[in-house]
Amino acid sequence: MRVSGILLVFFLLMFGFAAFNPVFADNVIRVGLTDNKFQNVLKQQVTVYGTAYCEICDKETRKPIVSVPADTEMTINNGVMGLDLIINGKVGTLRDFVIVCPQGVLGVKELRRKGKPALYHGAFEIVQHHDRKGFYLVNLVEVQEYLKGVVPNEMPVRFGLEALKAQAVAARNYVLSSRTQAYEEFNVVDSVASQVYYGVNTEDDLSTRAVMETDGIVALYDNEPILALYSSTAGGYTESYSNAFSDPNTKMFPSITKPYLVAVPDKEEFKPLDEEEKAKEFYESKIPSYDIESPYYRWQKTWAVGELENILKSTLVAQSKTGFIHPAFNQGDELGHIKDIKVMKRGASGKAIEVELMTDRGCYRIAKELVIRRVFQKDGISLPSANIIIEKQLDNYGNVTDITINGGGFGHGVGMSQYGAGYMANKLDQPYYNILRHYYSGINLGTMPVTVCGEEVKQTFWAPVGRARIIITNSTAAKIAVMINGKVHEFPVSKTIFQKDYKIDISRYIEDGENTVVYYPPTLGRSVTLYVELVEKYDRDE
Repeated sequence: MRVSGILLVFFLLMFGFAAFNPVFADNVIRVGLTDNKFQNVLKQQVTVYGTAYCEICDKETRKPIVSVPADTEMTINNGVMGLDLIINGKVGTLRDFVIVCPQGVLGVKELRRKGKPALYHGAFEIVQHHDRKGFYLVNLVEVQEYLKGVVPNEMPVRFGLEALKAQAVAARNYVLSSRTQAYEEFNVVDSVASQVYYGVNTEDDLSTRAVMETDGIVALYDNEPILALYSSTAGGYTESYSNAFSDPNTKMFPSITKPYLVAVPDKEEFKPLDEEEKAKEFYESKIPSYDIESPYYRWQKTWAVGELENILKSTLVAQSKTGFIHPAFNQGDELGHIKDIKVMKRGASGKAIEVELMTDRGCYRIAKELVIRRVFQKDGISLPSANIIIEKQLDNYGNVTDITINGGGFGHGVGMSQYGAGYMANKLDQPYYNILRHYYSGINLGTMPVTVCGEEVKQTFWAPVGRARIIITNSTAAKIAVMINGKVHEFPVSKTIFQKDYKIDISRYIEDGENTVVYYPPTLGRSVTLYVELVEKYDRDE
């Protein structure tokens, strides 16, 4: 960080030299904070403060250079030569810097979350855009503290502890293995574009308990953390990832299958809904399912034909830019009059994958669930989901007069359904790991896999049933040493070249609740890749 000489001398005389404080942990994520409308992440001015004394730190070394008293406003303005920092009327120009509040939390003046002042754990990093058109206010926060501000805002706490635990694990997975990172400067934003994160003032005791009682636990498939997508309401049947999302890099749609994100019915008797009549029967009735208590379990939208034509003239232009409307509809093109709208392809949940729009001026194919939802808007709002049945009303001459869409669900419908999780927890008394295994096929639960070589690695995790085993996925060592809850144990590793994983039962050393393991590096420069897996029940051959 560069501070003008006069400003630096002033700061040091006014506030004193700050003591070095290593406040940055390894398990930290970067959250871009938006405005009160959850829209703009690039800022021109912002005023922050701390509830206790703050330190302005060098971004690269993290060494504090200036201390600021509690409740002192620090205003940052975007400037052509850098960032202008104003404290008690004194102005100086800085490059990117970090603000920490070691004994309190940080606030953003005039920013509100759920009607309350926005307060945050961790630190603020101020990062100017490379072309100096603005700057980002980035919250550096440990994963657990971040999740405390996510879980009660992504899921109603009335859904109960086990549903909240399932949400905590899904949210932990999401932020640790997110599908895309839209900005170089941070991992996620604080809005629905990533996960809703409202900070300290929205934390709740029950959801915080859920975060703590799933500490360190993620959902894994084939020894890797999964992309734990979730949405509000699946409508009774979740959809496969490939049928809802395009490849983030190639834009291919349908995309490559993720084996743990496949279509799952709430009940075994629900058959695939990829045929029109089966989808119609399902979504035009309220067949009981885990999502039935959602207000969006079933819904209906109706347009007069002229109303929808006017909407399409705008939405088709906007969504053609995604590349999923063929042919593209450009500004100034004539739409004509609607002759027919029908779903051409459905997923196993009945979700529309491709819709055909026919007018007297052309025929358009609209693909991908989010594009479909955004094309067929009502009152400026996208469709709740793409689980849709399209009905047309005709006059005596066979012309379309009205269009009605009956639908089910809210959101993309891939992975965990939040209303479904609440139902499973409250009505079926299912623990969180059963909820997760229902929605994410073939997963196991455990700590993040780590490779140990040269330095010891420490992990903490919460074991709900006091049973666990170490899974070794790759090792050149004949034995490993592990400290479990303060006691060192040595285990032989006799994995053969034909054996995918080597499993070591450590249940006798595991406590119900919080546990700590320390993996020691193997000797002779060898390495080992491993993690702790939670075990609710053992396989018959173990």
